[in-house]
Amino acid sequence: MGSQTPLNIPVIDFTKPDLKPGTIDWDLVKGQVQQALQEYGCFEARFDEIPLDLREAIFGAVEELFDLPLQIKARNISKKPFHGYVGQYPQVPLYESMGIDDADITEKVDAQISTLWPQGNTSFSKTIHSFSKQLSELDQMIRRMILESFHLEKYLDEHMDSTNYLLRMMKYKGPKTTETKLGLNSHTDKNVVTILFQNEVDGLQVQTKDREWIEVKPSKNTFIVMIGESLYVSLILASLFTNS
Repeated sequence: MGSQTPLNIPVIDFTKPDLKPGTIDWDLVKGQVQQALQEYGCFEARFDEIPLDLREAIFGAVEELFDLPLQIKARNISKKPFHGYVGQYPQVPLYESMGIDDADITEKVDAQISTLWPQGNTSFSKTIHSFSKQLSELDQMIRRMILESFHLEKYLDEHMDSTNYLLRMMKYKGPKTTETKLGLNSHTDKNVVTILFQNEVDGLQVQTKDREWIEVKPSKNTFIVMIGESLYVSLILASLFTNS
């Protein structure tokens, strides 16, 4: 992926108690978000609305999910690329992922989980839904700040109402060798916003606009926020229409 550099992505604090639209704190953080995305396309977010026990529970749920037999995991299918079970690919043998569509809606989570546990798994479903619902609050703040930064507030309601949340759980197996192994090929996300929460395992790198690679050190106290191609293109088109 190229040489690593000593650069670090910006860290932005979303824990301020008065972080509401129209406040000084909101405008300050909004400016930091805009600058970080312009320079890096991503940033590290401090967000404490998700309690520590729920953060730990989500990793337990991920472990429980990927411990299922392969034939059961394969039941999770989707017409959308990379939304169902993904794994067993020779090109990326260390990688597995599983998507839960509409993860912030209880009924949708329960329905999808029933394909994996026909008898139900209340604890798992509750963890998935609670984590997704609370993390969606951070996503909504970020997207609102982005639209405001580009003076596109008139599109805010339409944009928010068209949002669907996918919780994609990923697992990278440890390579059985001392040599460096690629977990997943370099890529850009096609969606609107990606928020990553890692279990403090190194390996994530992001590329700056100057095409330098930065190694991102995950923390159990922060989230990595990345803008996707869908939002990037939408902002460009909306800006063109606004300025025409």
